Amino acid sequence: MALINDNYLKLPGSYLFAEIAKRVAKFKEDNPNANVIRLGIGDVTRPLPPAVIDGLHAAVDEMANEKTFRGYGPEQGYAFLIQKIIATDYAPLGIKLDEDEVFVSDGSKSDVGNIQEIFGVDNKVAIPDPVYPVYLDTNVMAGRTGELAGGKFAGVTYLTCNAENNFIPALPEQRVDIIYLCYPNNPTGTTLSKEELKKWVDYARENGAVILYDAAYEAYIQEPGIPHSIYEIEGAKEVAIEFRTFSKNAGFTGTRCAFTVVPKTVMASTKDGSRYPLNKLWNRRQTTKFNGVPYIIQRGAEAVYTPEGQQQIKELINYYMTNAKTIREGLKSVGLDVFGGVNAPYIWLKTPKGYDSWSFFDKLLTEVHIVGTPGAGFGPAGEGYFRLTAFGSQESTQEAIERIKNKLSL
Repeated sequence: MALINDNYLKLPGSYLFAEIAKRVAKFKEDNPNANVIRLGIGDVTRPLPPAVIDGLHAAVDEMANEKTFRGYGPEQGYAFLIQKIIATDYAPLGIKLDEDEVFVSDGSKSDVGNIQEIFGVDNKVAIPDPVYPVYLDTNVMAGRTGELAGGKFAGVTYLTCNAENNFIPALPEQRVDIIYLCYPNNPTGTTLSKEELKKWVDYARENGAVILYDAAYEAYIQEPGIPHSIYEIEGAKEVAIEFRTFSKNAGFTGTRCAFTVVPKTVMASTKDGSRYPLNKLWNRRQTTKFNGVPYIIQRGAEAVYTPEGQQQIKELINYYMTNAKTIREGLKSVGLDVFGGVNAPYIWLKTPKGYDSWSFFDKLLTEVHIVGTPGAGFGPAGEGYFRLTAFGSQESTQEAIERIKNKLSL
């Protein structure tokens, strides 16, 4: 008799964004003439930069020629892309990486979900609350979280982030082994200073822990002094794995390309106490379960690092950050408490008095036909908050704010 993985039964009935899509579909079915503006899921809307398109086209032509055709590529990624990543994203920050410490993949969601496979199920996990649901859900699937009780999993250490602590999580009171951090943060749009991030690196070094650092939105940092990489912190290459993506800076949400940095100096322990490099384990996992990102896509990603590509992604980011400013200032003008939107494309707001996050979702949808994301979907500490994204068009973003100002009853 075939048995299921019972851990899947511990998960909520549906993934957060699937539930949102279901509710929006029902609303549109009942209101076919409604012009619904989506400021919910963090999907980009602008087309790929021209430099990327040129790179993709050239690679397609190569695949049409017998002399330049490519079959299976290296699971870790082509050297031409890895070299550009190191030279452009890390070397200017004074960070030295070897080529075999960078792994190209089809998305950070895949990597942050799959990375837990190389860790034992007995590890104690710390996860920011609220945060991107994939961190928690994949650990639930693996059987690392215990049972759900009172809205929280017993085996998880929740790092509460709210307005009261300026969205800066405190170090855990009890020892943990794996720490998820995401900065600039999804969903709150907030950041950590180098001084605050150093506390986590020092904690990991002192306790033999590993930090899984999601830097998917680092390109949106506008203010000086905020770290773009955890490896800017002394000692981080001993304890941290970093995830980055081309999805949000270059519009690759539908094209799929990202990379993960696993320094060879990051170690974890075997049951007998021996120390073992996680780089080797991740390489083994990827070469077994992953066939690599298509050559054509990697050539497109490489074009991001041309002078033209760098200028074009800067313009793309500025476009979305203009939206973030529009949303942030518009919400504040109607008296809402607003966070984020300065160094990230996400705006995090407190729901009005009398509304929890899902009832405010319904209110926005029914009254002004705007879709956002209920904070409760990101964790227990997200209740009473709501996320809007800057990834729409500037026209629709401006229209959404005008509706909130003039038609939403607060």
